[in-house]
Amino acid sequence: MDHKEKRRFLIRGLLDEWPQYKKMAIPEEDEEQRRLLRSLMNIRPPRPVDEGFLKIQDAYLQEEVEEKGVTDVESLTPSPSDERLILWRGDITTLRVDGIVNAANSALRGCFVPCHSCVDNIIHSVSGIQLRLACDALMNAQGHDEPIGCAKITPAFNLPCRYVLHTVGPIVSGRLTPTHCRQLADCYRSCLELASANGLKSVAFCCISTGEFHFPQDKAAEIAVRTVKEYLDKDDSIGKVILNVFKEKDYDIYKRLLG
Repeated sequence: MDHKEKRRFLIRGLLDEWPQYKKMAIPEEDEEQRRLLRSLMNIRPPRPVDEGFLKIQDAYLQEEVEEKGVTDVESLTPSPSDERLILWRGDITTLRVDGIVNAANSALRGCFVPCHSCVDNIIHSVSGIQLRLACDALMNAQGHDEPIGCAKITPAFNLPCRYVLHTVGPIVSGRLTPTHCRQLADCYRSCLELASANGLKSVAFCCISTGEFHFPQDKAAEIAVRTVKEYLDKDDSIGKVILNVFKEKDYDIYKRLLG
């Protein structure tokens, strides 16, 4: 199969799982097909899947990653004020690093909203449906929602990193409180502790809670930098921490904090 044939195979396989979609026609345009495939992956509940399907999916997603391009953490320039920290603006799903951090919701099974712009949705879409299955197994074993400030680790599957660290940040629906700030610091600390316990040497953090969870960007960045530095001062097993941003405002905030 060529790349487009793989995509059509995957779309048809996922459509056939839903009785109401079995007769749905597959669009001809590449971007429409990509959007449909991602949507079907996003809404798919965590249920068993055929190994033949996964083989085609993995080949397709890895080709997609290769087409986007991969950035190796070793090629990034450390902060002039602290060589352990790296500020990088880009797509976290293209980063070759030991682990990336996913800002998850408390169900910890990914975002089910088709093609949503949150980092949780994007990471699951690039990793493949195995990531939701792995998260589902963890949560079934746990038996309750993931508490704010804790973290879980899974393989990264088709992402160029090795692992994904999933953490649930605080939701700020009104005034920012000391509890919100403590919970956000717990997210960074929990991820670093889990990364260290699993032998990871490099970790990339997204901007936890600043998107859909409405944590103020300036304060979130201050907490992130302070907490990461404090942790690295007491545990030198992690050599590099990448502070990954996507928005220009976040980049400017972190650049100012890092000197």
